[in-house]
This record gives sequence, structure tokens and C-alpha cells, in this order.
Amino acid sequence: QAQFVESGGGLVRPGGSLRLSCTASGFDFRAYGMTWYRQAPGKARKVVANINTVGTIPIYADFVKGRFTISRDNAKNTLYLQLNNLEPEDTARYYCNKSPYDFEPWGQGTQVTVSS
Repeated sequence: QAQFVESGGGLVRPGGSLRLSCTASGFDFRAYGMTWYRQAPGKARKVVANINTVGTIPIYADFVKGRFTISRDNAKNTLYLQLNNLEPEDTARYYCNKSPYDFEPWGQGTQVTVSS
């Protein structure tokens, strides 16, 4: 069974940056595309970005607007999300999972709070 451990979140001011990490285990990481999701309080979980198996094709949600960068290190079984120029609307809990989603359990996520 796949497991995901997200980290790197925190409290930042608008315009700030964070780098999120997701360490995966329990499956062949390099054989799967991966996705970052986020969920704000009272709202549905939504896709932020995904990336193919070798890390060459990133795809972003429109609301990312070129501010976020997804990447992966297959040697470390780790997925990353660089968040730049953060906005209060980016406040959410961020999760990772396989792409496409195949009902693997969710990790605990990592909280990103953008506030002045």
C-alpha cells in the first residue's frame, strides 16, 4: 500500500515562498506520475499540479499562474512543489498522490497558511 509523507508547509506572508516535499513509499515511485492537491477549509480537494514519471512534463492548474513549480527526484522517491509569490488564497492543506488517482490512502498533508 502506498504511503505519502508531506512536509515543508508553514506560515508565510503574502509574496513569500515555501518548498513542499512528499516522500513516497510502498510502490514503484518512478513508474507513476504524481500530483499535488490542495484543500482549503470547507472546500473540495483540487489538483494543483502534476508531473510525468521522468519529470519532464509538468502541468499546472490555471490558478497557479506560473508561481508554482513541480519537480521530482526518483532516486529519493520524493516529489516537490516550489511555491513562490504566495497569496492568501493559497492557504490550504497540500497533499500528494499518484497520477491518475487510484484510491491510494492520503497522507496527513502539510498546511500552508499565507497571512500578513
